[in-house]
Amino acid sequence: MKIDDITVRPMTRSELDTAVEWAATEGWNPGLHDADIFWQTDPDGFVTLERQGEMIGSGSIISYGGLFGFMGFFIVRPDLRGSGLGTSLWYKRKALLEARLQPGAAIGMDGVFAMQPFYKKGGFVFSHRNLRMECKNKLVRFDEKMVKHYSEDKFEALLKFDTAHFGFERATFLRAWLSSQDHHTFYYEDEGLVKGFAVIRKCLKGWKVGPLFAETSYIGNQLFAALNTVPLFETIYLDVPENNPDAVEMADTYEMQESFGCARMYAGPAPRLPWRQIYGVTSFELG
Repeated sequence: MKIDDITVRPMTRSELDTAVEWAATEGWNPGLHDADIFWQTDPDGFVTLERQGEMIGSGSIISYGGLFGFMGFFIVRPDLRGSGLGTSLWYKRKALLEARLQPGAAIGMDGVFAMQPFYKKGGFVFSHRNLRMECKNKLVRFDEKMVKHYSEDKFEALLKFDTAHFGFERATFLRAWLSSQDHHTFYYEDEGLVKGFAVIRKCLKGWKVGPLFAETSYIGNQLFAALNTVPLFETIYLDVPENNPDAVEMADTYEMQESFGCARMYAGPAPRLPWRQIYGVTSFELG
């Protein structure tokens, strides 16, 4: 089989469902409504590897206003791995994403640890590890006067907080993420100011937290305690940035166990983010 026999082209909406199914098979445990939200965020941000009319690979090339890009969903059908197809797909989609971005804009990604040498060859530099931690839900008391359920009138305040912690505005994504079915959002408010917020969503297995942004360790713990009230006797997953020791300590407090992880890497200038206020990243697919 020749590598030239393949095509990298825009993905259709139904093919994104296939990519999510592949992600589930890989053990990535996507959310029940991830495909719908991801498509709303950037319908031009997904590509498929096609051979003779058949989808054999996938990848995302998400652009946040041309200012920042994110690559994810890098999957080649298992029976075709080791043939060079993945390498061809990866470089072609990186070039496609670069064409969607302003000159000099950075690209981020969360890659499995074993693939770091490959991504390094492609121009990516290691930043830190994001560790997937898990535990059964634990009911811990929290201040219900300060921690509140999200309502639409708080969107602009949460968007401002999200932009400061993600590094770039993602209003379309965030609006869908906060209000989707099977997503529950809490925020911490002090004297009328949002000091943190967090989302927990139903996944194929258990519930996944992301993001969890908080100005202090106390607020982060308060929000995580509130999130624990959503699942009943189910597993909770939190993708903890290892470069935030307070987040690691919080996971230890809840006796969470590491079950997976990815290396956060950047091509181009890494955004300067307040990592000490990031307790859980949003997703490995969109950043």
